[in-house]
Amino acid sequence: MCESVDQDLTPNTSTVPKAAWRRIWPSRDGAAAIEFAILAIPYFMIVFAIIETFVAFTAEQLVSNAVETLSRQLRTGQITTGLGRSTDKTQTEFRKLFCDEIAILIQCSAEEIATPDKLYLDVRTFSTFANIPTTIPRKSSDTYADIDTTSFGYSPGGAKSINMVRAYYRWQIITDLVRPYITNIRPTDGSVPNYFLIVATSAFQNEDYP
Repeated sequence: MCESVDQDLTPNTSTVPKAAWRRIWPSRDGAAAIEFAILAIPYFMIVFAIIETFVAFTAEQLVSNAVETLSRQLRTGQITTGLGRSTDKTQTEFRKLFCDEIAILIQCSAEEIATPDKLYLDVRTFSTFANIPTTIPRKSSDTYADIDTTSFGYSPGGAKSINMVRAYYRWQIITDLVRPYITNIRPTDGSVPNYFLIVATSAFQNEDYP
C-alpha cells in the first residue's frame, strides 16, 4: 500500500546557512555611485560659485588698477586733451588705453570701444573736490536700478585742475547660486539679474606740468 506524503515546497529559511545571510546583508555594491549622483550637483554648483566669485572680484581689482594708472597719467600730463600736443587723447583713444589695461581678463571689442555697452568711463573736471559726485547715478531710487549715463562725459582739465576718473563695468554673472548675492543691477521686469556692477573712482588734482 502506497501512502502519499504532502511536501511543503516553501523554502525553510532556517536551513539557509547563517554565513550566507551575513554575506548578503552588508552588500553595498553601487552605493558610492548613488551617493556621488546625489551630491555631485550641489558640490559642483558650490565649486563654480567659488570660482565665479573669485573671478568677479579679480575683475573688480583689475578695473580699479586701470583707473589708478590712467588717472596718474592724466595727473602728470602724460595724457592731455585739447592742448594741441602729441599727448592729447580723444574719448575713443582714452577708452582704448583703458581697455588695454584690463585686456588680461576683460576684452573690449571695437564696437564696445566706440559705443559703450558694458564699460562706461566718466572723466570730468570740477572747480572743487566738494563738487565731485560721491554716489552712483541710477535711473531710479531703487537700490538695484541700472546706472544713469546721461551725465557721463570726457572733459579732463589741464595743469592744476581737479579731476575725476570713474569706471563702471557690467560684469555678467553665470552661476545661479551666486546671482542673488552679488548682482547689484536687477531688471525691473522681474527677469533674472545677470550683472555685478563694478565701480572704481579716482579723484585728484593735476600737477603743474608745462
